[in-house]
Amino acid sequence: MLDRVSSIAAEAGRIAQSRSGGPFKRWEKVPGHPVCDIDLEIDAFLREELSRLDPDAGWLSEETLDDSDRIERRRLWVVDPIDGTRDYLRGRPGWAVSVALVEDRVPIIGVLDAPERGEHWQAAAGQGAWRNGDRLQVSGRKIFAGARVPSDSLPAEDADLKAVAKPNSIALRIALVAAGEADLVATLRWGFEWDIAAAALIASEAGATVSGALGQPLAFNTASGSAFGVLAATPAIHAAAVARLRGRAMAVV
Repeated sequence: MLDRVSSIAAEAGRIAQSRSGGPFKRWEKVPGHPVCDIDLEIDAFLREELSRLDPDAGWLSEETLDDSDRIERRRLWVVDPIDGTRDYLRGRPGWAVSVALVEDRVPIIGVLDAPERGEHWQAAAGQGAWRNGDRLQVSGRKIFAGARVPSDSLPAEDADLKAVAKPNSIALRIALVAAGEADLVATLRWGFEWDIAAAALIASEAGATVSGALGQPLAFNTASGSAFGVLAATPAIHAAAVARLRGRAMAVV
């Protein structure tokens, strides 16, 4: 199943890459949230191919009207056809096709395809995670100060951390923790399951500790299809990250 999902995601990535820079329509679903017709094209392609692969699974995607019927399904496809649309629209490489298969509220397959970066990420529950065929392992960081965070800039209260290159895709940022190229990624806002389902599994299978912004367990196929934040970190610094961010998170939740 993992190989077949990987092939479908890779083909979706090839289609999106072939259309990048060409003429296409773009608009904002709501202010600050851009979308283009390639998002919809890839979404339709993925739904057709993945539904053929597992027709009994429900469907949750950023670009499809939600169907509450999915909650009654044991399995669920969770898809973001282009995670990091801003980078896609700007011709930058920080976007990815994100596909996860959730079973009993837990991701069991996760795939990210980032063709402009030449990266294909995949994981299966209990079997590990890989990038381009190489087994992934989180860094061995044990000290919170100096932890690497994908960010354009860090706030003054986090001056003891180190900013590293930040792709627009939150899924790719989480995957960087899995690859040992970052030590911590956190978001302190309500977000959607399609942003994190595949990447959360990839990071977990690489040895990261992954939770909500307050340290709470993540759940998928919820009624709202959303979660409050995500925090992925090397295991030894996860508790320190929760403690550092708790006040800021509580001000938002």
